Amino acid sequence: MGYVRSVNTSSPDSPEAASGRIVLLTTSHRVAPGLLAWPAWQALHAADQVLCADGAHPQLPYLREAGIAVGEASPTAEDLVDACAGDRTVVVVATGEGEPTLTDGLARLAGSGRVHMPELELLPASYDLPGARLLDLVQVMDRIRAECPWSSQQTHKGLAKYGIEEAYELVEAIEDGDRDELREELGDVLLQVVFHARIAEEDPDTPFSIDDVAGTIVTKLIHRHPHVFGDETATTPEEVKEHWLRTKAVEKQRTSVTEGIPLGQPGLALAAKLASRVRTAGLDVPLPQGEGVGYELLAMAVRAEAEGADPEAALRAAARAYRDAIRAAED
Repeated sequence: MGYVRSVNTSSPDSPEAASGRIVLLTTSHRVAPGLLAWPAWQALHAADQVLCADGAHPQLPYLREAGIAVGEASPTAEDLVDACAGDRTVVVVATGEGEPTLTDGLARLAGSGRVHMPELELLPASYDLPGARLLDLVQVMDRIRAECPWSSQQTHKGLAKYGIEEAYELVEAIEDGDRDELREELGDVLLQVVFHARIAEEDPDTPFSIDDVAGTIVTKLIHRHPHVFGDETATTPEEVKEHWLRTKAVEKQRTSVTEGIPLGQPGLALAAKLASRVRTAGLDVPLPQGEGVGYELLAMAVRAEAEGADPEAALRAAARAYRDAIRAAED
């Protein structure tokens, strides 16, 4: 896969054709150095001259190992145009900033109409894959953990409350239908994952990293989706759920359907989760009888779950309507 943007910047009224070629080669720091697209290697090997302003550029050792002579120089736009005289090709390996001074200078020369410009090409030599910005997040988290007085002292227990808060804020963004807020809150939840994984690396007994976290969930997803990654078939959401529960039961080897249900979650959600496990397992468990609003709420939560409703979300929706009514009364 390659992408080349070519621009002939000679004045259209000029009787002389453009001479030579300038190739601005860009790379992504999120891709391992030396892994370049084939058109980039072709351009580098065919060039009459290869220049790079950054002597510490991570690509330089690999280019030189491939037999490409790279000059460490910061040419001006005029220097580059002169270097292309005689139909020569000059490749500039761009630094992380993308050479804005050089490209601005070339644009000014081209716009002046007084210079016979060579052909200009932008050649991306490596591309960010989907998810590449996650590498940036890991690097930023590493630095914050090492240099921030607050972040460097945090523990799993100390951060636990923030995970709960961020999860609730994510739910609120979803219910509000605010796309910008949703994107931001997803980032805040992701931060909690990366932060905890970074802390876990420092554990003296059982350390693990964000790669271990990702590897675990990848393995789980593949194993629990045999209809996608295996030979089984599922054509309905119900069949998918059946696959998921069956493989999960084999993995966990639980002795009770109540195992794995966090008792610290909100009461309505807890009641609905218990009811869901009972219904899925085909158990006949009468509701406990007792006095008070708690037993009434339990019965309502079980009924809501049986009807396919989320009692926690339903109560939140009603509470938001109540909030709006309060504000209207205040106004």
